[in-house]
Amino acid sequence: LCMKGHYGAFIGRTFENLKEYASLVQEQKAQGADFIKIMISGLMDFDRFGVLSEEGLPPEIIRELIHIAHEEGMAVMAHANGARTIEAAAAGGVDSIEHGAYQDADSLAAMETAGTVWVPTVSTVGNLRGKGRFCEAAVCAILDSTLENLSRYRGLIAPGTDAGAWAVPHGSRTEEPLLALAGIAENRLVQGTEKIKKIF
Repeated sequence: LCMKGHYGAFIGRTFENLKEYASLVQEQKAQGADFIKIMISGLMDFDRFGVLSEEGLPPEIIRELIHIAHEEGMAVMAHANGARTIEAAAAGGVDSIEHGAYQDADSLAAMETAGTVWVPTVSTVGNLRGKGRFCEAAVCAILDSTLENLSRYRGLIAPGTDAGAWAVPHGSRTEEPLLALAGIAENRLVQGTEKIKKIF
């Protein structure tokens, strides 16, 4: 689910205000969903290191989106990039952060404190290397930055390829080797539906 006029409309449903969002959450729950994914920031500009396609939603909106879904008994995943957006989501009790580019010590600490699962999807960046589609220096800098943050993170990490993204075909087995570059051993990863359900 994403706010109208912001990143995510191509893949999900949009809402204009919190009342509409709450209705969509209730509709999804009635249809059997057990989690909600919210889009709360843009994505990386793969030609310019440190740049997002758009900044994150205001922290107070992020907190309300998470709260509304939690009140319905739903786990909340957040497509989020940028330290302040991630910090706001973690403070709001988000269950997992998908992607999580451009973090800093404060956002990492907020996730650790909250018990947030980080799903870094490094394949979406790592698999772009050498393809010539984007600026190679920017792609490598984004990957290096994420791997460095992963090596510093002491919280929960789960593999997730964002399969279907460009250069990440379904069935791709490139995520764990990339995570290993950050010193993340496979036995440290949160894996399997039952394990993740226990966390959520």
